[in-house]
Amino acid sequence: MKQNVRDEQAPLSGVWPIVTTPFDGAGRLDVDGLGNVVEHIIGSGAHGLVYPAIASEFQTLSADERRTAVDHVIAVTDGRRPVVVGISSADDHTSPAALANHAATRAAAGVMLMPRPSDARDPGAIRDAFSAVAAACGLPIILQNAPGPLGPALSADAVRLIVEAVPSIQYVKEETQPCGQRITKLLRAMPSGLAGVFGGAGGRFVLDELARGAVGTMPACEFTALHVALYDRFAAGDRAEARRLFNALLPLLNFESVFRTPATKFILHRMGIIDSPRHRDDNPDLDDADRLELITILENMGARARINPPNILGLAADG
Repeated sequence: MKQNVRDEQAPLSGVWPIVTTPFDGAGRLDVDGLGNVVEHIIGSGAHGLVYPAIASEFQTLSADERRTAVDHVIAVTDGRRPVVVGISSADDHTSPAALANHAATRAAAGVMLMPRPSDARDPGAIRDAFSAVAAACGLPIILQNAPGPLGPALSADAVRLIVEAVPSIQYVKEETQPCGQRITKLLRAMPSGLAGVFGGAGGRFVLDELARGAVGTMPACEFTALHVALYDRFAAGDRAEARRLFNALLPLLNFESVFRTPATKFILHRMGIIDSPRHRDDNPDLDDADRLELITILENMGARARINPPNILGLAADG
């Protein structure tokens, strides 16, 4: 029997991967591929899902694509995991409050909003935007604080003041560097009602974030099982095993710090989860040497982690 997880009061924690948005060879939204990614994340043991966010290329989606994709993610998930809906907007034509209302009608577990860089010097405007979202949806809100070019890179003090002003902001996703120090500062001045802080930044600093009190992480989605194993070992007090798994991930995290979405999609494509590695964002494309290096990293990673994710160790070095 399917477990119903639509309890808005349940605290959020653990590994919440960002669902990537597949496109077909012509650059169109691949709804079937999106469903495959969701199934991959759920089957890998994630505690929840987030869609759409930076790693979903949200800024490249049309309004219709965005509604269609959000509806599909929630429909495929079908209550098996909670879904946080990203409502960030990169333009003046898309209202986060309207996106939040849509998320509420689809029984989302919460919404995540990242202020735009243009609002970074106006905490009052950011507070008003979050207040409008709170009024529109009645869901727990995650404030995402990310660096440019898409994020505002708010100071820790600015984040605290905004959280204090809008009680519906129950979580912060902090990924402006140095992430760990900023998480410590926020938690030391824990605003009333803040339930926790998540790490992000692709999972590059996850052990430091968890050690400082983060409740979880929101990494990319291709190796969810490995992220979950790392989190579970850390939570169980086995820091040595958590460190070993993190060290196995490090070469990939280093590679992805440069290529980001194209690397994630290349891996998912080679795993047979999506049909095309096409991306719309402005991250650099992989050339033949990059693809060979990434395949080598994946093969070594599988051996070091003593795991065998689907098809990873069988990846061919060509293509």
